[in-house]
Amino acid sequence: MDLSEGLADWTDWDGAAFLVGRSLGIFDASETFPETKHVFWTDNPLGNALHEVLLQLAAAGVLERREEPDEQFRRP
Repeated sequence: MDLSEGLADWTDWDGAAFLVGRSLGIFDASETFPETKHVFWTDNPLGNALHEVLLQLAAAGVLERREEPDEQFRRP
């Protein structure tokens, strides 16, 4: 699944960041979100960087972002 398919609907930021990481080759196709969720649920350089990528893609208009009910992203 590529990033545009994975973000066709509103996706919580951590799941969206996982998809970005997978599309960049950081996470192998065999790795699941539950196996990597610690990256997003703790304060660490990789999780913070992937979140920043989402914010920058939203600022560039590549993604849409909403903050309610939770921070979520999708392809426009």
